[in-house]
Amino acid sequence: MRGSDELLSQTAAVSNGGIMTPKPGHKENNNDAKKAKLDRNLNNPSRVVHVRNIPNEAVETDIINLGIPFGRITNLLLLKGKNQAFLEMADERAASKMVNYYNNSGVPVIQGRTVYVQFSNHKELKTDSTHPGSISTQAALQAAQALSNKIETQGGPNTVLRVIVDNQVYPITLDVLYQIFSRVGKVLKIITFTKNNTFQALIQYPDVITAQAAKLSLDGQNIYNSCCTLRIDYSKLTNLNVKYNNDKSRDFTNPTLPIGDQGLDSLGIGGIPLGAFALSPVAATSATLGLGGIRLSGQQSFGGCVLLVSNLNEEMVTPDALFTLFGVYGDVVRVKILFNKKDNALVQMSEPHQAQLALTNLDKIKLYGKEIRVNISKHQVVQMPKEGQQDAGLTKDFTSSQLHRFKKPGSKNYQNIFPPSATLHLSNIPTSVSEEEIKDAFQNTGGEVVAFKFFQKDRKMALIQMGSIEESVISLIKMHNYQLTDSSHLRVSFSKSTI
Repeated sequence: MRGSDELLSQTAAVSNGGIMTPKPGHKENNNDAKKAKLDRNLNNPSRVVHVRNIPNEAVETDIINLGIPFGRITNLLLLKGKNQAFLEMADERAASKMVNYYNNSGVPVIQGRTVYVQFSNHKELKTDSTHPGSISTQAALQAAQALSNKIETQGGPNTVLRVIVDNQVYPITLDVLYQIFSRVGKVLKIITFTKNNTFQALIQYPDVITAQAAKLSLDGQNIYNSCCTLRIDYSKLTNLNVKYNNDKSRDFTNPTLPIGDQGLDSLGIGGIPLGAFALSPVAATSATLGLGGIRLSGQQSFGGCVLLVSNLNEEMVTPDALFTLFGVYGDVVRVKILFNKKDNALVQMSEPHQAQLALTNLDKIKLYGKEIRVNISKHQVVQMPKEGQQDAGLTKDFTSSQLHRFKKPGSKNYQNIFPPSATLHLSNIPTSVSEEEIKDAFQNTGGEVVAFKFFQKDRKMALIQMGSIEESVISLIKMHNYQLTDSSHLRVSFSKSTI
């Protein structure tokens, strides 16, 4: 049978540094559905597996992740121009397990696109010794070898995964996890809980292969842009005992279970207070798995980028003060204090999720003696005053400011976002500046310095504790970018630690 992977014999040779094009008249991409059906029914196994319909942006690791759960991988050929790949397994048994699984149980997905897996007509991938494959292919194969060794050393994986969500900026729900993990295969049960102030879940699959595939494809991925990172390991449990079907636990094989006490999950551990977040759990900004975050079905954007901030102390608050404070949670583009109502201001963030983050953390905090309110504004942008319009310097554009914290995509600053607290994290401290000098500068902001501590391993950083959260907020506004020496400016953010 010439069939669907005749292309391999036509393209395995290398000419002028690139893959040769198919013979004229070749119809590899025609009648894909018929060929897939035909090949699935052929009892003609090979240790070479043919993968079709791969996305243009696929890389070698994506192909390898499909095969790793089934055994050792010995070679790989990625034909990006043809949206196809060939994966050579160590033996026919591993290849058969892979083809049978993806044609009967699991749905193979690469970067959000369903791909098709079948046996190749070729018994092995022959690579010209002068062209052993690209550096990226060789690196991917070496990584696959190391992973196979680790799996063999640690023993077989389990059907139950333990999932930890690190750097949880936004709330994660059971339904969000179900959307993500059911892409890999059928999810049987989920139990969610919090432990050590970290959101965690136990997720059970029907077989070890699916669980392993989920771990390989999702471990280390961000659910949302630069945050909510999945850390996945195998649980010691082999079966989950779910007592209730509610927002904390669910048995998808038994829909008749009672709802139970929604305040506690089936492990008796309190869950995340979702009401504390004013954010849709399925909102996200990134487009594809493996880039900014994982794209969920039915995903929607947050609201707009502009916030309405009210109940301000109009005698004390300036556009620069709001820029610095709201800049802890995103890059502020413009600030407008309303000319006829100076206790109100509009703050435009660069992205909707940053606006939501600022709202979540700053609404109802006390600033200069008044509890401020933060809401999403109906305005889409903050307009600069027209020429000749009375403004008194109340509108300011910060687009070109050097003080934006999140200009770089995936900035590490996203990992250090915390609600306002009495303790501040200081960085960029020159060795020539003493503890007393820093404490005196913070004392001059009008607050009381309760404690101070340099980091043991890095004296460029320190923690300073003020007398209250309000004092800390004012200190951050006044001391962020404070000039300590001719060439050094202080960096200040809220800390989750205490002294």
